Amino acid sequence: MSLAEPAALPVATSAAPRLHVLKRVLGRFKASLPAYLLLLPSLIFLALFTYGAMGRVLVDALYQRASPKAPVRFVGFENISAVLADPAFTGAVVNNLIYTVGTAVPSIALALLFALALSRTNVVTSALRAALFLPVLIPMVAASALFLFIFLPNVGLLDYYIGRLLPVLPNWLGDPDIALYAIMIITIWKNAGYYMLFFLAGLQAVPEDVMEAAHLDGAGPYRRLRHIILPELKPTFLFVTVIATLNAVTQVDHVFVMTQGGPSNATNLVLFYIYQQAVEHYDIGKASAATLLTLAALMTLTALSFRTLANREGGP
Repeated sequence: MSLAEPAALPVATSAAPRLHVLKRVLGRFKASLPAYLLLLPSLIFLALFTYGAMGRVLVDALYQRASPKAPVRFVGFENISAVLADPAFTGAVVNNLIYTVGTAVPSIALALLFALALSRTNVVTSALRAALFLPVLIPMVAASALFLFIFLPNVGLLDYYIGRLLPVLPNWLGDPDIALYAIMIITIWKNAGYYMLFFLAGLQAVPEDVMEAAHLDGAGPYRRLRHIILPELKPTFLFVTVIATLNAVTQVDHVFVMTQGGPSNATNLVLFYIYQQAVEHYDIGKASAATLLTLAALMTLTALSFRTLANREGGP
């Protein structure tokens, strides 16, 4: 027995640090357990309806089913190849790119203009802010129904006023050359007030002492805007650009209500294309493949944007 006792000492000595680390880990877990319990409902919903749905899309993109009662058949990447070769998908992507640029740029420009004009808080600016933010509270379906009445040919409000200036009135939603630009107006009208809030918050972070010093040095409004305000708003610009891009891809209610992707697929956007494949053609594999490609593009764009933001904030 006396010979075995010295051999047991190193084991006990080496086990002591491990027990200490284990106690520390258990102590931290016990301290943070209430926070995990509070987050648990949100984590469950996130797992079920976000990551679970993304996983289901990934699986469905690899399979094909000809009809609701037909057996499921593994096809690998054939669905993705079929989507990329589909002219309707290509047209929807082009339409979405035009739609994204045509809505994001004017919306962000108007939002910045509104924020600069209403940065001072008083009774008048507060009322104007509320009026500009009001379209955000209107559901897109209701806004689309309103603009559908405005765009009615010959009898709509727009033609009523423009008819006094133009001898020939365009068919705003029936002409393939202008239908996409007509639905852009709704998005710009609805989102400019929303983006204005972010710029108003960003303007609050602009140092007042720097602005006052520039004013005392003789810098005019344009030079203060160019050299002080806009550089300070770069993170806000980047964030709003990402939000505007996501909105341009995910907002499709007005297409459902007003044009159904027509005329001649002139207003067919990517999300409406996915709806057509899944619901009208019951091609779940093709719809999932299109969804997967869209998610990959959006996640890549978002990651690059926030990486750029992080690099700028961490730079000199």
